[in-house]
Amino acid sequence: MGPFWFLLVGVLLIVIALLGRLLDRLPVSPAMIYLVVGFALGPAAFNALELHPMRELVVLESITEIALLIALFSVGIKMRVPLFERSAGVWRWGIPLKLATTSMLVTIVLLAVAAMVLLGFDWGLALALGAALAPTDPVLASDVQLRSPGDRDALRFGLTGEGGLNDGTAFPFVLLGLGFLGLHELGFLGLRWLTVDVVWGTAAGLGVGFLTGDTLARSVRWTRALSARWGREIVIFDEFLLLGVIALAYGAALAIGALGFLSVFAAGLALRRADDLHASARDATVKPPLTPSMLNVNEQLERIVEVAIVLLVGAMISTGYWSVAGLVLAALLFGVIRPLAVWIGIGGDEAQRAPRRLLGWFGIRGIGSVYYAVYIASYEINFGQAEQLLSCVFTVVAASIVVHGISAAPLMEIYRRRVAGRRRQPRSSAEVSDKQRQV
Repeated sequence: MGPFWFLLVGVLLIVIALLGRLLDRLPVSPAMIYLVVGFALGPAAFNALELHPMRELVVLESITEIALLIALFSVGIKMRVPLFERSAGVWRWGIPLKLATTSMLVTIVLLAVAAMVLLGFDWGLALALGAALAPTDPVLASDVQLRSPGDRDALRFGLTGEGGLNDGTAFPFVLLGLGFLGLHELGFLGLRWLTVDVVWGTAAGLGVGFLTGDTLARSVRWTRALSARWGREIVIFDEFLLLGVIALAYGAALAIGALGFLSVFAAGLALRRADDLHASARDATVKPPLTPSMLNVNEQLERIVEVAIVLLVGAMISTGYWSVAGLVLAALLFGVIRPLAVWIGIGGDEAQRAPRRLLGWFGIRGIGSVYYAVYIASYEINFGQAEQLLSCVFTVVAASIVVHGISAAPLMEIYRRRVAGRRRQPRSSAEVSDKQRQV
């Protein structure tokens, strides 16, 4: 790596650091700016960065895998709502769970059909592509994500929870598509896939992740309590603790054949739960497991992840990895498939309270789709079809960054005003009733 690269990376990071707050105030999302910068660095503009993903599959898979792990853990520690909490008789976790299961299944099937028509893929590769594009992103377009652990907004909670869950639940369907191509063992009538990849992978992934996070939280509290009893403070490096729990949860899940992404998300949930239990305890003199410094480090890592992945997507599109079919698929996904999948997936009591139109629109694609596309391309599939698949996914992700980035701020402002108006309405009615009684 020559001096040019160090200069380029240094200038870029310093500019982002100095203009971070200004970027947040612009009518576009920061991800859109990173995408433009990545495109400008590519052969289509300044030709400073020519990136061919088919030549760098191993490196790209590693980068996107690490980025996705950090993003999922970050989402987990933001989800402060207890698992069985209900609001006005409605289970709060019902919306994200339905979005990450029923809606995701509908999305995968419809995307696969569209891929067969637009790209000429056979069923196996089309299904793998549908599974790669099904997960929503837990990081991009921060305007629609939970802003803090105390945020209880239904729309933000639903989108954030969905992004944390479906990056893991989509993986078995990627394997199913590869299985139809003869690249993954499905077993007789798909029983091995159903029992091992789906049932065991999901249950064991969530279980080992929660156990890892809970055990770590107990260990940290025990260590800090012991140091307080001895009168000597034991220094715990929160940065290493954070990265350690991500690696431990992921590695333990992979070792037993479970879904690692779900494990990391569950580890974040367990740490958040331990933190809340600590806050409600009578004796909370010892610092909680999730210290402000750990949360700050996590936010910084999340920003770095966003910058890195979006820059790479912009550079790859500039290199020529985009397609007209990808633009058509993006239009179908955003305008037809996603809204229909949300309408089908969310029913019952949740349907009366969920802002389904906004949930249907904000199906943002990002890090998870890039990882799965690279993962699929790393298998022994036709070179030309692998390039088609990658170009299609990068195009959809870039289109999502632009379209959803532009629309996020104004739509969320309209939503905020409507929610504020509904909250004021009961008070106004009560005041009118009081006045009528006085008269």
